[in-house]
Amino acid sequence: MPKYELMPIGAFAQRSGLTSSALRFYADSGLLPPAEVDPVSGYRYYSTDQVARASVLRRLRELAMPLVAVEAVLGSGADEASRLIDEHVAKIVGDAAAVQQKAAVIKAALGTGPGLPIAAVMGPVLADAVEQVLTAAAHEPGMPAVGGLRIEVGHESVTLTATDRYRLSTRTLVPAEPPSQTWAGTVNGDELRAAVAAIRRSPLVRLDAVSNGIWVRMADREDRHCRLLPGEYPDHRLMLASLGEVSTRATVSKDLLLRALEEHPGERIGLHVADDGVSVVSADDGHPDIPLPAAVAGRAVQIWFELTTLYPAVSTAIGPDVLLDLRGHDQPVTIRSADRGDLTTLAMPIKPDHST
Repeated sequence: MPKYELMPIGAFAQRSGLTSSALRFYADSGLLPPAEVDPVSGYRYYSTDQVARASVLRRLRELAMPLVAVEAVLGSGADEASRLIDEHVAKIVGDAAAVQQKAAVIKAALGTGPGLPIAAVMGPVLADAVEQVLTAAAHEPGMPAVGGLRIEVGHESVTLTATDRYRLSTRTLVPAEPPSQTWAGTVNGDELRAAVAAIRRSPLVRLDAVSNGIWVRMADREDRHCRLLPGEYPDHRLMLASLGEVSTRATVSKDLLLRALEEHPGERIGLHVADDGVSVVSADDGHPDIPLPAAVAGRAVQIWFELTTLYPAVSTAIGPDVLLDLRGHDQPVTIRSADRGDLTTLAMPIKPDHST
């Protein structure tokens, strides 16, 4: 290979983002041998053709991938390499979740004493409710509470609420046993979501409150601890209480509405509600409206949403039909199950000019 196509190890280190010591290590391990070694001086030279391989090697090591796995990826085709990377990332994520849970258990056990029993709920029902309601949670800088699930225990009910301020979802559960006292707190949504699979397989789940969170107690399964989030929770009760009068009510098939939303292009969706039904409309005149049969009462209205706001609100509804309570083009829409009132979602519209 002509000398001018080679570069010394220092220059190659700058091009590849690897240090000279790392290049020597990868050369000795056989992952990235130099293109040429001067037999007299021992200087190592690399080809410009090796920059791409070195860059991929560096990125794989940044993923904490072991050398054996790196070698397998570098020696594979694109499809197999992608599979190996996904497999490694899944293992890392699983290990991190396990470590996070163990750390939470250790911290919870430091000086907290026994938990205070607050509620007992059927496991499958609680798991479904957590998944449904948490779709409205979000991670917002400076507002950690909106990333959690608000749990409020009364003498006759357990209410779960989540909101990202553009959407609010709340569901009320009937406890398996009457709660002995009231309690309220905002629980870490990610930690509770990670426990859903175990909760769903438990016939009965007991919730115990401790100073820094709650314990999810499950028979024949390891207890899970979920931390309380700092900061005040948005006043969702005031939001619900201050809703205006419903001017239009529509009952529409959940599956048909979801299918129309999935088939509709664009990030913004319009709903035109009139006597003849509900139509999913587009801001693009070139795309036809999608009419849906619906039972409608009240005045005609057209209202616009971000797809990421409306779709989850509809998809989490219980039962075959959804009930839409509309108050005008600029007011929140209440989305409920037509035959089940214990799950309610508010979806905030956008302005007709599509500004938020």
